[in-house]
Amino acid sequence: MLNALLFDLDGTLTDTDALHLLALQQLLLEEDGRVFSKAEFEAHVSGQANANMCRYLFPDRSVAEREAFAERKEVRFRELSPQLTPIAGLLRLLDFAKAQDIGIAVVTNAPRANADHMLEALGLRERFEHIVVAEELPRAKPDPLPYLTGLERLHASAGVTLAFEDSIPGLTAAVKAGIFTVGLVTSQRRETLLAAGAHLVIEDFDDPQLWAVIDRMVSR
Repeated sequence: MLNALLFDLDGTLTDTDALHLLALQQLLLEEDGRVFSKAEFEAHVSGQANANMCRYLFPDRSVAEREAFAERKEVRFRELSPQLTPIAGLLRLLDFAKAQDIGIAVVTNAPRANADHMLEALGLRERFEHIVVAEELPRAKPDPLPYLTGLERLHASAGVTLAFEDSIPGLTAAVKAGIFTVGLVTSQRRETLLAAGAHLVIEDFDDPQLWAVIDRMVSR
């Protein structure tokens, strides 16, 4: 039966892509006079670990310079997001998981400071048993290692777990880990998520299709 739920953070627990884009646009314009489009963000940045983002943005800069920019960007993001709103239906799902003794964890490519900030801003820090920060592992998403680590920490197996993702790197990681993966259409189109391997695509956590899947898995 269902015994674990693994959640991405950005775009999955709360819709933050617009704030990440704004932070990037502000800094790139201020520091380099560079105009950065939403289309470029969606194609090359959304869901990526900061190392991959900065490798794309600054192919000729040193690792130290990239890391310094990434830190400035994340500080700006946190300044732009003092309060955040959960995706509709999330609290209902978390309450259900608690009642059913289903393990829950966050699996994110975001830095630790962002993960802590966002969960505090959402009022959800105490809800999650574990926070798996991919940048603290040898490999980040789209590698499956972060999701495999989440399974290990919850003592769960892929066949009795659901993963929730909104980005292509994250979706790829969860699917490669062998987990039934639910895509949320906060940052990508439904067709894009399905083409990347999502087993189900939903608007939010109140979607009846999601609860039908949960009911089937709980009653096995």
